[in-house]
Amino acid sequence: MLCHQCPRSRVLAQEAARLGALLIHYSTDYVFNGEKTQPYLETDPIHPVNVYGESKAAGEAAIAQAATRYLVLRTSWVYAAHGKNFLRTMLRLGAERPELRVVDDQLGAPTSAAAIANATARLVEQSLSIAPGIYHMTAAGSTSWCGFARAIFDAGVLSTQPRVQPISSADYPTPARRPANSVLSNDKFAQSFGFRLPTWQQQLNEVLAGMQLETVMRAN
Repeated sequence: MLCHQCPRSRVLAQEAARLGALLIHYSTDYVFNGEKTQPYLETDPIHPVNVYGESKAAGEAAIAQAATRYLVLRTSWVYAAHGKNFLRTMLRLGAERPELRVVDDQLGAPTSAAAIANATARLVEQSLSIAPGIYHMTAAGSTSWCGFARAIFDAGVLSTQPRVQPISSADYPTPARRPANSVLSNDKFAQSFGFRLPTWQQQLNEVLAGMQLETVMRAN
């Protein structure tokens, strides 16, 4: 499994083809420009708006050209109980500040690393019957970053709950432009593999429950 860098993607794709192995590559919603008002389909033309999206699009193309058995899984807004990600940042800032200002005009599907891993394991079990190609694999449903932040704090994992104020992307400029709409349609994935990932709310609850359990176990 690999994540980025076109030359590496091409080499691994060539080696997988030589061995007859299934290559699984994780890509991103950032291959799209975010201007579509409906969820993106796998057949929609790509148009990255930042360097990260361009590199992932190049990796997709390299794999499609070199590999024979491959899955390109586009996902979005990935977070986890550990590491540097939006969930961890919100919990840290929420414990430090009474109010947070969070972007409310970018839409996507927060998808946990655990859900991605579980879904990938199910795909590996079907590997002999999998049709190669690009598939969108994200949590069901969608929200904004602001909505995601509010859901995190509404779960009550912090002793105090900060106020979350919605702001526009213009109020929070970043070095890299981000798509306004990152919602991906999972219909092709569901039709091809017979299942969908849980909703983003279910995934969030599972991750937070795991974090709380881990805290309790450490305390004991």
